[in-house]
Amino acid sequence: MAPDDIPHPARTAATRRGAVILSSMLVAIVIATVGVYIYQQLRQNLELKQAAVAVTGGDPTMGRLYLARFGCGGCHAIPGVDAATGQVGPELGGIARRVYIAGVLTNTTDNLIRFMVDPKSVDDKTAMPKTGITAEQARDVAAYLYSLRE
Repeated sequence: MAPDDIPHPARTAATRRGAVILSSMLVAIVIATVGVYIYQQLRQNLELKQAAVAVTGGDPTMGRLYLARFGCGGCHAIPGVDAATGQVGPELGGIARRVYIAGVLTNTTDNLIRFMVDPKSVDDKTAMPKTGITAEQARDVAAYLYSLRE
């Protein structure tokens, strides 16, 4: 056995310490990266919510509750609303990026509210029922829908 092949206790301990330090550094980098990602997502969600409030004048938190209360999820898939997995109407995530509402109205807050309150006034052939939602409640729903990223 050559002298270089003989394990040296000081080198072995140093190697272990180096591996522990390297592993700790990698874990810290991963944690920091995940933290930055989560922060950016939260910040982006807050910006979307603030923009939706500014555009609609509604309350997104109340809008989410109204979507559940009026049973919208029976026909629509709606991100963030429990059991809103309906397949009758269109998926409502990303509605802020759409050009039209119900295929006929320009996508504006007032038009979205009008359609939610009285769908048949927009399109007499729509399958969407009149739910009894008020214009103010519909404004809150619009704020929630416009605050969704997807």
